[in-house]
Amino acid sequence: MNFRQLAAIAEKVVAANQRRLPPEIRERAQQVPVCFEPLPNDDILAEGWEPDILGLFVGPPHSEDPGSAEPLPSQILLFLENIWDYAEDDEAVYRAEVRITYLHELGHYFGWDEFDLEARGLD
Repeated sequence: MNFRQLAAIAEKVVAANQRRLPPEIRERAQQVPVCFEPLPNDDILAEGWEPDILGLFVGPPHSEDPGSAEPLPSQILLFLENIWDYAEDDEAVYRAEVRITYLHELGHYFGWDEFDLEARGLD
């Protein structure tokens, strides 16, 4: 499957999941840009992330002052070719993993640690 097809599927999955979020976080979640990238770029890899990373939250979390020294705005990056590889070319698995990865990274935006993510079923 090519990147355009992967991105079209991922966009639908993310939008559907945003609509299903609890009202108290839905609006805030919809304001966080989700960027679909084929793979992590050299800058991300230089930070020590593994080349097969599925997603990444960058920028200040919701709880932090938006005027902080963080150089990037809050955003969620989904690395679609890595997710497709992880899904072993199975579209149903790909959709499920896009959902899980999006919700996991969204949790980081809200400042939730791994325990909080697990408690909310976002791990």
